[in-house]
Amino acid sequence: MDIYVGNLPYDLDESALREVFTPYGTVDKIHIVFDKISGRSKGFAFVSMPNGEEAQKAIESVDGTEIAGRAVKVNEARPREQSPAGGGFGAPRPPRPFNRGGGGRGPGGGGDRRGGFNRGGGEYRDSRGGDSRGGERRGGY
Repeated sequence: MDIYVGNLPYDLDESALREVFTPYGTVDKIHIVFDKISGRSKGFAFVSMPNGEEAQKAIESVDGTEIAGRAVKVNEARPREQSPAGGGFGAPRPPRPFNRGGGGRGPGGGGDRRGGFNRGGGEYRDSRGGDSRGGERRGGY
């Protein structure tokens, strides 16, 4: 059984966490979760115990106890939920078409006053007196 252990001290190492759980039974592995960028512990870990009864006893005994001055939260680990597709942060965006002229501003079309690619040919003049040569034009702000 996999056990979630939360609200851990950030400097707690694997051997110290193993010492907390071994009195209740065999501990297969311990996985402390670290931040990818800072390399610092995120304050939670997963403990794997092969015997379900021993794991349940460990959960009941360790939940709410203090480790280095912090009351830890211990329960059975649940599978990670998949976020629903569509909408919200992190959802895939539909592809945007590349502007190759035709439409937009001016006789040649393409681009807008913020710049970008103007491959529409013909004359293009933005509100700040931009490029009037046509063809490819890369603009800034």
